[in-house]
Amino acid sequence: MTDADRPSPEAFLRAAAQEGRGRLKIFLGAAPGVGKTWEMLTDGRHRREAGVDVVVGVVETHGRRETEALVAGHEIIPRREVDHQGHGLGEMNIDAILERHPQLVLVDELAHTNAPGSRHPKRYQDVEELLDAGIDVYSTLNIQHVESLNDVVASFTRIRVRETVPDSILENAEIEVVDIPPDELIERLRDGKVYIPQEATRALGHFFSKSNLTALRELALRHAAQAVDAQMLEHVRSHALAGSFAVGERIVVAVSELPVAAELVRAGKRLADALKAPWTAVHIETRRSQSMTAGDRRQLADTLALASRLGASTASVPAASVVEGLRSFAADARATQIVIGKSTRPWWFEVRHGSVVDQLVRTIDDVAIHVLPGEPEIARRQPASVSMPGRWGKPAHYLWSFALVAVMTALGRVLLEAIDLGNISLLYLVPVMFAAATFGLRAGLFAGLASSLAYNFFFLPPTGTLSVNNPENVVSILVLLGVAVVTSQFAARVRAQADLAQSSARQNAALATFSRQLTAAADRDALMQAICAEVGRLLDVHSVLLLPSADGPVVRAAVPPEDRLGQIERAAAQWAIDNAQPAGRGSATLTASDWLFHPLQTTRGVLGVLGLTRDDAGEPVRSDQVPLLMSLLDQASIALDRMELEEASLHARQADERDRLRSALLSSVSHDLRTPLTTILSAAQEMRRDPSPAMAATIEAEARRLNRFVSNLLDMVRVEAGALAMKAEATDLFDAAASAAHDTRASLAGHEVKVDISPNIPLVRVDPVLLHHCLINLLDNAGRYADPDTPIVIRARRTADAILLSVIDQGPGIAPGNEKRVFETFTRLEGGDRAKHGTGLGLAIVKGFAEAMGLAVEAGNNPDPHGACFTISIPETLIIAPVDDKEIP
Repeated sequence: MTDADRPSPEAFLRAAAQEGRGRLKIFLGAAPGVGKTWEMLTDGRHRREAGVDVVVGVVETHGRRETEALVAGHEIIPRREVDHQGHGLGEMNIDAILERHPQLVLVDELAHTNAPGSRHPKRYQDVEELLDAGIDVYSTLNIQHVESLNDVVASFTRIRVRETVPDSILENAEIEVVDIPPDELIERLRDGKVYIPQEATRALGHFFSKSNLTALRELALRHAAQAVDAQMLEHVRSHALAGSFAVGERIVVAVSELPVAAELVRAGKRLADALKAPWTAVHIETRRSQSMTAGDRRQLADTLALASRLGASTASVPAASVVEGLRSFAADARATQIVIGKSTRPWWFEVRHGSVVDQLVRTIDDVAIHVLPGEPEIARRQPASVSMPGRWGKPAHYLWSFALVAVMTALGRVLLEAIDLGNISLLYLVPVMFAAATFGLRAGLFAGLASSLAYNFFFLPPTGTLSVNNPENVVSILVLLGVAVVTSQFAARVRAQADLAQSSARQNAALATFSRQLTAAADRDALMQAICAEVGRLLDVHSVLLLPSADGPVVRAAVPPEDRLGQIERAAAQWAIDNAQPAGRGSATLTASDWLFHPLQTTRGVLGVLGLTRDDAGEPVRSDQVPLLMSLLDQASIALDRMELEEASLHARQADERDRLRSALLSSVSHDLRTPLTTILSAAQEMRRDPSPAMAATIEAEARRLNRFVSNLLDMVRVEAGALAMKAEATDLFDAAASAAHDTRASLAGHEVKVDISPNIPLVRVDPVLLHHCLINLLDNAGRYADPDTPIVIRARRTADAILLSVIDQGPGIAPGNEKRVFETFTRLEGGDRAKHGTGLGLAIVKGFAEAMGLAVEAGNNPDPHGACFTISIPETLIIAPVDDKEIP
């Protein structure tokens, strides 16, 4: 089975990844008002009438009666209310949809940003979760919300859309374009069918101009066509279907080290622009590429860089021959047109090597081939004598081949008496195959000729001469020479393929190592240093990575360390950032720089630039390194973009957590401060009318409660700010437990506190104040959870490497899975009257204080009697052993 007949393994893997997932269909429009929601609801109704289980997850009708009428026929999943700054916002209820698990769910406005506090920040992430659960989704999207087109849309609308959807969401989605002419959309807008009249008038003067709508419409149609074309190619590759499937033009430009290649690239660019087609500049690496001079390599690198600047994808493909490589690449890319140049070479050159153009025309049937004339080969090449050593190999190769022929001759003389003369000729196949496989075709041919002559001279009568008396022996010599030639050809071809495979394996291994190094980076600084180190190692160059700033590019990593760059280098780096193109030595801009700067570019723009240089002041990147460099730049850009997005996501989560804590704090303060204050005010009013000790005791108790609450708030602020001032000293755990029990006797009324701590428990080195606060909060927590009139136990036990100090109650215990969650700030779990009393701070303070002292705290359940058990673990390093310390059982 050939590669063309074999299904693509990558396509199979991508198809396997989609198994079990739901299917996503996106109704894509050029602008609001084209009827995306109407079309989605209509298709949903048809599916429901066909027997499919369809529900509405979320649909925005914007008050349109026609849309509301379509929604009325569907089952609607009620939205989930999210409190945001005192206002209730309705968001899609993912949990309810997952529990309902319909076959199809309708989700409007895919690019919508969810309210803070939702499970996912973006609605498309909600859709991803539904798809992972095997639920099909219909959704709507406007073209300006596609991430890769954000800058393009902003360039002519002067409006930058903040809500975007990654292009990857659209890659596996079925896309239906909902389209109406711009004039009809403007008429709908004027009739108030899109916005209310005041907003419609303002929109007509800005976003909804006819020129903007026409451009957006073209973008939507073109993007949908590209997505369909990509999905079609994925299908034909996974099923190994033959043909180019030329529903869309795809252009391949074949480039070489010849100067005419630059003209080919420009011609390919003009053709791609005329056809609105993607195009690729490809260089086919053969064994002949190894003999290129430094000037040839520089010319090829310039050509590939030019193609990249003009918007082409670039590739370098190893192959046994140019024709085979081009044919294979064109078949894999499903190219419809090939642009190639024809150089004027001597007739004898084409007789020996053939014409690439003629062979392509004969062997490719379904691809249009554009042939551009080139300059004469002789005028460009150096004299043949200069390149002969590289083409014919080293003299040592021929010496080794001759020596091996001599060895086989000696061996044949020894075996002549034991074997037939005809079998002696087979010995000479050994040096032929060895020379061809090791040194190349020409050395193999030399070994074949030397073998024929040696066989004739030493073995065929009359021996010692090159004459042959028996005509049968002439046939033997010719057969031996023919076998030697054919064997040399096959062995040389195998060696060439092995060399190409080895080169490809080295590059793949380098990329895999580079990817592992980037994945292992813990933070952005480590990532940038890893990028510089690996690029420098793989390309044997000095490397530097700069990030943009208000004061110009700033060096963030370099190998070897480099913190100073000249003005021309900084200017080249800034130009590369501003124009998203290479600058510096070896490029077309600011070539006086000693460094070559390549932009690290993603869909979010240029993140930075990577600079390369060599000690010998040569070209920073050789032509054979260009494909590897492009792959390294792509991986580095993706890794840097991922790290920045992770940092941004972390900051966003921290901001969300602060908002959540702030909301929880306000909610807690509004309840837990008001309750004791109300009691104190009421008791004070009663005392004014009728003073009594009972009222005074009530005021004192509530004031203590209020003071404890305020203290917890202050303690929590100290924990989160890392401002705890710890003073460790020798502490007796029995005294600490007794003191905590004494201070909580009022709040624990009705519960007996038992201190079960042996006198043999040694002293520990902790902060007694912080430990006192920990025990108070644990006892207060136990008092709220414990069943009435049940004891609370403070117990200490010595283990081999720690002392375990536990507070045990007899209450409902902790539900499985909440053992760690109980220590989160402002977390209140159901059970007892916890939801009514308590701020959710006590256990968080215990955890913060314990960790500040070097202790650990964990929650669990006590089996007999049943209840919660909170244990503070004091490690061996904090235990003060007595002088006569004995082993404690």
